[in-house]
Amino acid sequence: MRRILSFSYYNLPYDLKTCLLYLCIYPEDHEINRDKLIWKWVAEGFVLHGNQGTSLFLLGLNYFNELINRSMIQPIYDPLGQVYACRVHDMVLDLICNLSHEAKFVNVFDGTGNIMSSQSNVRRLSLQNKMEDHQAKPLTNIMSMSRVRSITIFPPAVSIMPALSRFEVLRVLDMSDCNLGESSSLQPNLKGVGHLIHLRYLGLSGTGISKLPAEIGTLQFLEVLDLGYNPELDELPSTLFKLRRLIYLNVRFYKVVPTPGVLQNLTSIEVLRGLLVSLNIIAQELGNLARLRELEIRFKDGSLDLYEGFVKSLCNLHHIESLSISCNSKETSFELMDLLGERWVPPVHLREFVSYIPSQISALRGWIERDPSHLSNLSELILTSVKEVQQEDVEIIGGLLSLRCLAITSTHQTQRLLVIRADGFSCVVYFELDCGSAAQIIFESGALPRAERVEFSLGVRVAKEDGNRGFNLGLQGNLLSLRRGVRIWMYCGGARVGEAKEAEAAVRRALEAHPNHPRIEIYMIPRIAKDAHDDDLCEDEEEN
Repeated sequence: MRRILSFSYYNLPYDLKTCLLYLCIYPEDHEINRDKLIWKWVAEGFVLHGNQGTSLFLLGLNYFNELINRSMIQPIYDPLGQVYACRVHDMVLDLICNLSHEAKFVNVFDGTGNIMSSQSNVRRLSLQNKMEDHQAKPLTNIMSMSRVRSITIFPPAVSIMPALSRFEVLRVLDMSDCNLGESSSLQPNLKGVGHLIHLRYLGLSGTGISKLPAEIGTLQFLEVLDLGYNPELDELPSTLFKLRRLIYLNVRFYKVVPTPGVLQNLTSIEVLRGLLVSLNIIAQELGNLARLRELEIRFKDGSLDLYEGFVKSLCNLHHIESLSISCNSKETSFELMDLLGERWVPPVHLREFVSYIPSQISALRGWIERDPSHLSNLSELILTSVKEVQQEDVEIIGGLLSLRCLAITSTHQTQRLLVIRADGFSCVVYFELDCGSAAQIIFESGALPRAERVEFSLGVRVAKEDGNRGFNLGLQGNLLSLRRGVRIWMYCGGARVGEAKEAEAAVRRALEAHPNHPRIEIYMIPRIAKDAHDDDLCEDEEEN
């Protein structure tokens, strides 16, 4: 087997060999996030430039997929069946670690002994201290620390992190998930980060930081800045927005509001996640970020002027693949989706559309009816506050052939019956439709042939009033790919307690007969008290 692996390795193109060797920085059995790995490859210079204007990340994605195809890495799938991470098989890891050691490509310190102390040409450093030791001292005995190009630190090895001032040519610094917060006694001095003038990648997600030093603006070669999941970080230094080479910026937690006039400087940005934005920023600056592929933002407030400015900017972003929008204001109206439906034409490569603000499906229906090809690659659609879902909407959305994930919540439902047809949603893996107490959802025989997870609502009173006294929803002998569970929100308001119990028993009986024996979750809304009598009326509960 080792001989076969060696043969496979030596037959890889040079750039793929380099990318594979880089995986030595990760501990055994570590789950390696795909996107972070690719951005590190880009920062290290492993991803070779293609045609002018081609995204280096997308080229790196090709490298990643090729390593999977050659069985050099093992893919890890998300609930939609899409690859989001990878793992290196023990035998492959053993092979590349030996090759890396021979080539002096990566040096690993795992706390079992300082194997690098006598080496003078450390290029890439992986700190994996396996034994947490708060008394551990920073590494100081590595010769020529100044030549290190990359350092990745895994908790709790942050305690042996050398001073940043010792690195002169560092391109990658990843301290993700290390405790750097104010409560940490192990907090490295981030103020020295301005010394790292060659830095391309800075990973600080989940570190608990509350402030970023202003000198970060001196890192003119910085391409990736990951600040996600730091809830105490509510401000970015204005100097950061001078970084014209920045490709990726993640400040997810929606607390950071950029200073007006600075966002437009990020002319190379492709991925922008987690910003909290206001009217003056949207209207004047967002439309200048012509290379943007992924945009995830939250509006600080909701107003017609802001929405018009946003839609105008969005019309200039022709490379958008993923769009996620939300709003802090509870007074948000349906205006934004109306404007999007009237004035925006989704680019044909749009893969994800997520809206956490009140919306109407009429906009989506308008895009499809005008030109179905514009949503031909849409694989994920999430609308959490839809005014109403009609049968026509279900059938139009069901015709999106690339759709794998659908999640819709209706807030003002009037149509009492929705039928999931057998000829729709042919590729959907995750299906969620919550129409509250005002409707029942029934599945035709053969519906959702690939759905592995299904979540839906049942209005008990509506089903009873409309003649479905046996609560037959088409679940028995149906949904044949169902294996990751089913969740039902059973709205009992206006029905008798006995009817609600009867509905639960009928649905559970149908699902228990399913050949895949999926996990069953049924939530009664409102909950039925243990001492309630069958003739008692279930009180209505405010939905959503």
